[in-house]
Amino acid sequence: MAVSDRSVSGHAGATGESLPWAGLLALSMAAFITILTEALPAGLLPAIGGGLGVSEAAAGQLVTAYALGSLLAAIPLTFLTQGLRRRPLLLAAIFGFLFANTLTAMSGSYTLTLVARFVAGVAAGLLWALAAGYAARMAPEHLKGRAIAVAMAGTPLALSLGVPAGTFLGAQIGWRSCFALMSGLTVLLVFLVLAKVPDFPGQPAGKRSNPVSVLKRPGIGSVLLVVLTFVLAHNILYTYIAPFLGQAGMTARTDTVLLVFGIASLFSIWIVGVLIDRHLRALTLFSTGLFALAAVMLWLGGAVPGVVYVACAFWGLAFGGCATLFQTAGARAAGPVADIAQSMLVTVWNMAIAGGGLAGGLMLDAFGVTSFPPVLLVLIVLSLLLILRARGHGFPRRV
Repeated sequence: MAVSDRSVSGHAGATGESLPWAGLLALSMAAFITILTEALPAGLLPAIGGGLGVSEAAAGQLVTAYALGSLLAAIPLTFLTQGLRRRPLLLAAIFGFLFANTLTAMSGSYTLTLVARFVAGVAAGLLWALAAGYAARMAPEHLKGRAIAVAMAGTPLALSLGVPAGTFLGAQIGWRSCFALMSGLTVLLVFLVLAKVPDFPGQPAGKRSNPVSVLKRPGIGSVLLVVLTFVLAHNILYTYIAPFLGQAGMTARTDTVLLVFGIASLFSIWIVGVLIDRHLRALTLFSTGLFALAAVMLWLGGAVPGVVYVACAFWGLAFGGCATLFQTAGARAAGPVADIAQSMLVTVWNMAIAGGGLAGGLMLDAFGVTSFPPVLLVLIVLSLLLILRARGHGFPRRV
């Protein structure tokens, strides 16, 4: 989950008239590795659980541990590292992924793997605090938005291609080999960053933001609550998608379902990118309503493969652009304190990821996968009501 780092976007970074493609692609690759590290266990839960000798619900807590690392790290790391140079911080985050994924690939201990996942989450909290602002600082003024889009392109690519490919490879070569491959990609990324990503100074002491007053700004609370309910609903289903598909006899087709979800997400990101400046509120309401429709379809037809595919396509359309919608809403509501507001958004996002892993595991053990859709629907309707109420600030009618 990306977070805007305005502490690095306020200085002149690029003097040319074209985008620094190699450096931006390095940031995009970092985003790809971050999202793939976060989401890959969702497609490999049965194999990971078997390899570590734990249940699928316990294996789902690997997602929870990652999210806990991010939610605990995002705000303090964003605040405490404002004055430090940027590239060493970026490399520190990348080395965190290298360490965590290598340990995950080698570990035979469930507890040790949980620790590795927590470390990966901390690394993600630091990386998202840098990525978007770093991209803006590397580009000339009139191309900053496009630079951020390029740097963030690794996120939808990881969801649409990386996770399905990783799920397929996990069935062919084993889940540990998938994490080892990510470590190999991370080594390549280190050399690319050293060669192509420039270093920049941190924020001067007099310009650093204070996170305490951000919550008092109109609209911030509404945006954060929408993020919490929407992303919690998403992660209950996404984390346990493999066991959920079992009721339709589709466990072996988890990679295909995730590919459908990912392609729909890519299309959603394109639509949101074209329309968001004029239709933020309408897009957010539409995405939430579409997610509610998907939950109803999975509730009524979750045992029918055709219904599952269509519902997951709607789910992907609903979810793909939501990070951009929520970040934009939060930044507009926060104004000059957007950097801290975004770190809070990342924290709440990861609270929802952790909550999804925990709540979904409890529901799976106690009630089975049929309990997922009605709970999702309650959370999504709550999101919809919050958006409707935030018509003055947060998700205002004018945009």
